[in-house]
Amino acid sequence: MSQAQAYAAQFPSSALAPLSIKRRTPGQLDVAMDILFCGVCHSDLHTARDEWGGSIYPVVPGHEIVGRVTAVGDLVSKFKVGDTVGVGCMVDSCQHCSACADDLEQYCENGFTGTYNSPEQGKPGSNTYGGYSNHLVVRESFVLKISHDAADLAAVAPLLCAGITTYSPLRQWKVGPGHKVGIVGLGGLGHMGVKIAAVMGAHVVLFTTSDNKREDALRMGAKEVVNSKNAAEMAQHTGTFDFILNTVAAPHNLDAFLVLLKLDGTMTLVGAPASPHPSPGVFNLIMKRRRLAGSLIGGIRETQEMLDFCAEHGILSDIETIRMDEINTAYERMLKSDVKYRFVVDMATLAA
Repeated sequence: MSQAQAYAAQFPSSALAPLSIKRRTPGQLDVAMDILFCGVCHSDLHTARDEWGGSIYPVVPGHEIVGRVTAVGDLVSKFKVGDTVGVGCMVDSCQHCSACADDLEQYCENGFTGTYNSPEQGKPGSNTYGGYSNHLVVRESFVLKISHDAADLAAVAPLLCAGITTYSPLRQWKVGPGHKVGIVGLGGLGHMGVKIAAVMGAHVVLFTTSDNKREDALRMGAKEVVNSKNAAEMAQHTGTFDFILNTVAAPHNLDAFLVLLKLDGTMTLVGAPASPHPSPGVFNLIMKRRRLAGSLIGGIRETQEMLDFCAEHGILSDIETIRMDEINTAYERMLKSDVKYRFVVDMATLAA
């Protein structure tokens, strides 16, 4: 066992504060790493404040992790000391169900082990601690190779959640040239969706309620920007979309977007609001054989594919780097959408 420095919430209403935690001694198949950067996801806030229920305290959030390998187990073959690596939303799964066999560990039939606030496989009562800490030990098969330039590592961190959360459904529904694709919301998820869909060759339309995001969306690759509060602008796109990726994490009217889909079009939800969306009307689905779907992050194989794709095409997250002791302020700003477009903690500041 080793001691790690971390930042944690002790109960739902508490601010995050320093905490010493224990990390396991690396086993034969484990990779130990020093954490360099950790992105700040809205899921971190939901869990720290128990907004989804089930939080086990203390909570050490963080699942957008970039680090450098400091030790490897005797049977580790993919990594060596000094490698730059990533860890996303999962650190283990059962490894034997049909979903795991298909490289879909995020849908593990026995429940994957989340990077934080999750029981370890075969260890009831245990609880994982995430990336708001100075080092981490992870099973080799859940560690990812990072090939971006060293100068870009802070902006790579959000790819481990926001990147794969948007890449996976775009790949699942085969987005590419000739497709008209809508992205709802330009936040931490949405801005990655715009960038990735544009590089895939789609005609990307951003839907936003904030006109001040128009310039950013066009810079990121959107061809059009629509204010979703403007009924006339929305009506111009009725029945024209092949695919819509809805990234908004607040309850809203889904029918306003479902009617924009063409025959056999799909809208996939990746935003996870704390309370449900209003139920959509059935006729908006059945009259055009439209589909309303969901998607959860991606498996390890697909996450590696996403990282390689982003490295090849120079895709990074737009970030604001913060110190560890600024995390509580960052949470409040995140609630106000006062970030363009992802906070990333420089973990070197934790020691200070």
